Amino acid sequence: MSSLQSSLLALKNPEKAALLQRFFKTGKGEYAEGDIFIGIMVPQIREIIKQFHSLSLKEIQSSLKSKYHEERLAALLILVYQFEKNPNKREEIYDLYISNTKNINNWDLVDLSAPRIVGHFLLDKDKSKLFQLARSNLLWDRRIAIISTAYFIRESRFEETLHIAEILLKDKHDLIHKAVGWMLREVGKKDLQTLKSFLNQHHSSMSRTSLRYAIERFPEKERKAYLDGRI
Repeated sequence: MSSLQSSLLALKNPEKAALLQRFFKTGKGEYAEGDIFIGIMVPQIREIIKQFHSLSLKEIQSSLKSKYHEERLAALLILVYQFEKNPNKREEIYDLYISNTKNINNWDLVDLSAPRIVGHFLLDKDKSKLFQLARSNLLWDRRIAIISTAYFIRESRFEETLHIAEILLKDKHDLIHKAVGWMLREVGKKDLQTLKSFLNQHHSSMSRTSLRYAIERFPEKERKAYLDGRI
């Protein structure tokens, strides 16, 4: 057992673990079937990892393979810290992340790490890996693809978000519908006309969930027009 795992298990809370396992859909047939929670909240995890910021990448990879959700999250948060503090290690950290996407297997794990590692690393590089992930059969690869573009949006770069949103328009999973709508809404915060141009072309073929998320900040009359197909 690693020191990180021991520190996390010392705060084990079975009642919270049971709640988290329901919230994160770990039941039979659900998207996180079989995942195991310790029962620790994110602020506690952030406090614990302060003493583990210098873990080696080999140790971090071991924790990424943990059966415990919170240990995988802790490992990712350490990776984010190391990525931001050590520019010379960024490519190695990115490669480690991409080689472990099957272990980044819930939406919170993706959302707290993908923009700050994958998005940041690829900002000024070839983006073909993101489009490959967007076409993956693995749910988490597809979520990583779209959520990573949050970093691009922050830099007022929208092309990749819109391209990946188009790839994922027909996706069948609700977690992807939500992610696409969320990122489109973020585009709209930066450039409303860019969002409206995309919606005017694609709103009729988008999932209702994606559309609702994307237009959440629109005036009520305009939201209703999009939802009723009158745009």
